Amino acid sequence: MTGSGPLYTELAELRRLVAERTADLQRVKAEYDNYRKRVRRDRLAVREIAVANVLRALLPVLDAVDRACAHEPLTPGLEDIADSLKEQLGSLGVTSFGEVGDPFDPACHDAVAHHASPDRDRLVCSAVLRPGYRLGDHLLRPAHVEVAGPAPPARSAHGGARDVRPSTAGGAPPLPIARN
Repeated sequence: MTGSGPLYTELAELRRLVAERTADLQRVKAEYDNYRKRVRRDRLAVREIAVANVLRALLPVLDAVDRACAHEPLTPGLEDIADSLKEQLGSLGVTSFGEVGDPFDPACHDAVAHHASPDRDRLVCSAVLRPGYRLGDHLLRPAHVEVAGPAPPARSAHGGARDVRPSTAGGAPPLPIARN
């Protein structure tokens, strides 16, 4: 066989077609693998959102049980309900946060009151009105706290911070007032 003639060209054409079909098959397989991964990832995300929504709906129940435990005589039944609810939520990965003395973090705390305390150099939680909850790294509910710390910046008569001009009509940022 010398590499010429109709038989050789037909063989070359068949090899080209096999290579083309193999590349097509590999591309389709890769697309399908990516599709399967994306569907699995989407299902996990939907599951996490559903679990978070159910847990978020149960938080008022947990608050009511905690209030009952704090204000009522602790009966064995009430104690069992409180322990069981906390244990089950804990087994699902729910953790509470918000303790007196914690540094204030606006990402996970809602400050409902601010008490000026000149002896503090930063804001800290001085009272926890309602604990916050997380599911892993996901914030289910921020903690409602009272904070103590340095006094907020003084406000001028027009409602803005002192030494700042009110913003202009175009939404431009306020400009500092020059003092001579």
